[in-house]
Formats: sequence, structure tokens, C-alpha cells
Amino acid sequence: MAVVVKECAYALVHVPNFVRYGSKPIRDIAIDGGPGGGLEQRIYSRIRSFEEAVAYPPNQVFIGNMHPDQLHDVPQPWYRHLVADAKKDGPFGEIMPEEQFYGWLKAADDFNLVWLTAGFLERIGQSAPKHPLLGEEDLKKLSGPGVEIAKITEAVAKEGALPLYSEGQIVGCIRRDHDTDDTLKAHVLMENLMTKASGALVVRHLLKRADISADQVDFLVSCSEDAVGDRYNRGGGSLSKAIGEMCRCVNASGHDVKAFCAAPIHAIVAAASHVEAGVYDRVVVVGGGCLAKIGMKYAGHLKNDMPILEDVLGTIAFLITKDDGKSPIVRLDCVGKHNIGASSNQQDIMTSLIVKPLDKIGMRMLDIERYATEMHNPEVTLPAGSGNTPLQNYKIMGALAAIRKEIPRTDIDAFVRLRGMPGFSPTQGHVPAAVPFLGHALGELKAGRMRNTMFVAKGSLFLGRMSQLSDGLSFLLEANPALRR
Repeated sequence: MAVVVKECAYALVHVPNFVRYGSKPIRDIAIDGGPGGGLEQRIYSRIRSFEEAVAYPPNQVFIGNMHPDQLHDVPQPWYRHLVADAKKDGPFGEIMPEEQFYGWLKAADDFNLVWLTAGFLERIGQSAPKHPLLGEEDLKKLSGPGVEIAKITEAVAKEGALPLYSEGQIVGCIRRDHDTDDTLKAHVLMENLMTKASGALVVRHLLKRADISADQVDFLVSCSEDAVGDRYNRGGGSLSKAIGEMCRCVNASGHDVKAFCAAPIHAIVAAASHVEAGVYDRVVVVGGGCLAKIGMKYAGHLKNDMPILEDVLGTIAFLITKDDGKSPIVRLDCVGKHNIGASSNQQDIMTSLIVKPLDKIGMRMLDIERYATEMHNPEVTLPAGSGNTPLQNYKIMGALAAIRKEIPRTDIDAFVRLRGMPGFSPTQGHVPAAVPFLGHALGELKAGRMRNTMFVAKGSLFLGRMSQLSDGLSFLLEANPALRR
């Protein structure tokens, strides 16, 4: 039974007032003297407006208003060459302003963790109903009386709550739920609530784009970088079911896939395997945004007198189903994996993920029209000294093709330009893992402009201090053979 990626959705949430709560900024601000200190002020002097975030070319690529190849024609730095008449809505989803997202954050709260003042609740309660994907049940959570500012400031001062800001003012807080459980402190709960809310946003976009009702989904797989649990089961989850509940997927179950930066590829392969085996008919893969990665490279941006570009939560969602006769096919006979006994040398990893699975089905590297790899936006990473990840990966691929005598060494740069693409994804860990290109690939494969594309992602298992191993997975996506008849 053939399995297809039927539909996709992508959304960005602009969260400038949450940059202070990214894992790197919050630690550095505390060292610098705490909230209100010089570092926090410097960070907020370089925050972008919503309009600037919308008009940023890589963000327009992410939601489908531009193709990745168009970035070749935009002068760099991209943040100085914004897109004229940029739209916040795109073919794949939307870019959401922070104030509107507060409504989703409150709608995601089942334990009264999010306190908002009456005035702010009223303000977002007026704008929230205008969003077509917020339902009646969501809006009920915005109709409460609100919390007095004195009670909010006391919770921040004495009870470990974290203040929430809008336009320079405290408008609420997120409470910690347990005095002695660090996994239920306010910061962790904030991370998880933001992942849940943004994940629900992108899943609702997916359901609308696929024109199916929520009750038709059988299973959800979350590939988010969350660690939902308590001190007895720190990463137990299941955020997949929490997102499914918020989206009214009442007939679905779900589980979470954890694989560091390669998680979306693992999740798609797992979902496709479920469908091929006949266990489920419709599986949703979802990755909510990662607050911990917001502002991660801020120091490099400040040093280079540029905007803080890591100010958006990136979200992804995909619908995996049985063959519908038109959607691209997931080739489960061509899955590349990085074995435990394999070397962690970058060339050897790429050999495992690309060459070996292609050899298995009798294909060469040049038979693949496009490769998608970790699509980190280099404008975020280069100022911080982290390099251009997509370009580095594509050069390794080109070198592999030269070693295999498929191209001369002088054609490596041409290989990179023709079969690669510029990075354009927010640096959200899991989100850049090749799949930001999937939406563009679906359109090109369905339209007959491309025959196939390969999605390749790597992971760093050594970050958990339990192993020195690296990780990686890949899959091949092909145009549906029914379209070629």
C-alpha cells in the first residue's frame, strides 16, 4: 500500500515579549542583574515590529508566499531588504501577532496557569473572535473576569510566577504549579503551553487546508522539543494528545517522538509506517514552537548591531494518508538511517543517509532533483559564529557525488546551487529539519515540475550526555505515479 503526504501547514508566531524567556537570554539577564537591567534593555532595543517580521524574506518563504530559490535574488542582509506589500497570510498558513497569540495561550490553559488582567483580557477578547480558527470553546476561556494586577505582581514577587508583557506593561503572569517540582515551575509550564498553543494553531490550519474535520484524524505524532511531565516522569508527554484535544480530534490518540533535531523525519517515517501497516488511515505529524530557542543567538545579533531575528515560534504540521492518486508518495523502501555502529564523521553520516538508501533502490545521487537538509536561516547563525548549516551540508553532498564520480569536483558549487537551496527556517531545533521545504515540494511534485526530492536531517544525541552518538534519518518523496499516466 502506497502512503502519501497529503497536505501540510506552517505558521509563525511573533513573540517579541517572550525573547527574554528564551533559554539563553533568561540566563544571561539573570547574570547581568535581573529583569530591567542593562542587558534586557539592550535586547529590547533590537526587537522587530510585527510588520518587520512579516516582511522578512525568509518568513515569507516559510509560509509559502515566496519560493526558497527567490532568496538567491534578494540582496543580503535580508533584514535590510524587506518584502514590499508582504502578507501575514500565505498558502501554507500565517504569521500571527503576539497579542492574538495570547488568546491562544489562554485557550490552551486547562489549569488556570495563565493569569491576565481584566483590561488585557477584554482587549484580546475583542480581537480573538476575528480569527477564523478559534472556536466557541476557546473563546469561553477568554470571557472570564481577569485577575487584579496586585495579585499578579504578588504571584511574581512571592510565588515564582513569571510576568507577561505587552507594549512594555505587565498584563499577566504564568504561575508555577508545584513548589518543589522543578518540572512544573512557571518557566517549564510556559514552554509547554506555548508549544501546545502554537501546535494547535498549525494543526487547525492543516485540517482546513486538507478539508477534513478534526474527528476524521486517527492518530497524532508530536515531534516538538517539549518535555511535558512531572518529576517522576519528566518527558512522559503526551503533547500530541493535548494538541489533539485542543483541536477536537476526539477520535484520535497520539504519542510524542523525541529525536533532537531529526525528530520531524522520524515522526513522518513512523506515521507513514502506521498507515502502510493499516493501523491508522489518517495521521497528523505536528511540531509546535520552541520557546527555549527564542533569542538563542541574540549575542551575535547585538554584537553586529542587527535585529534579534529569533523572535518567532516556528510550527509545522503534515497529514499522512493512504494513496489518493495525486499526492506525493513516501518511499518507505528508501529510508536512510544512521546506525549505532556507524561513524559520526559528517561524510560518513551523509553516506548512511543518502548513498546507502539510494543504492538499495538502484538510484544515483544525481537522480534526486532536490535535497532538503537542515534549513537553518544563515542570517541567524552566521553572526553568532555557528556557520551556514545548509550550505555546509550541501557541500558535503556535492563532495560525495564527486567521490562517486557522478560529477567532477569542479561541479560541486553547481550541484549545491541546482539541488540545494538557501536556509530560511527559524532556528527552532526540530523545525528546520528538512521539512520546511516539504510544502514547496508538494506543490512542485503535484504540478509535475519536479519528480522527486529527498529529506535529510541529523541529530546530536550527545547533547543529552548519555551517549557520544549522532543521529540522522532520511526519506525519499516522489511524484504520484498516477499523475504520470
